[in-house]
Amino acid sequence: MKKLVVKYPWSQLERGQGFFVPCIDTSQTKEEGLKAAVSVRVFNAKAYVGVINGRLGVLFVRGSL
Repeated sequence: MKKLVVKYPWSQLERGQGFFVPCIDTSQTKEEGLKAAVSVRVFNAKAYVGVINGRLGVLFVRGSL
């Protein structure tokens, strides 16, 4: 099976902003997204699993502190 490569836009976000990644395996996407945040020195990132517009995925938010 082919693995998708997700480019997480952490360096383009300001505090309080976020982005949604639609996926089936939410736990793996959540883990990879938070690792990507730490790699660009975003230490206050949060990840929420949910459904937006009928799509299951993970909402990543850059914290406000």
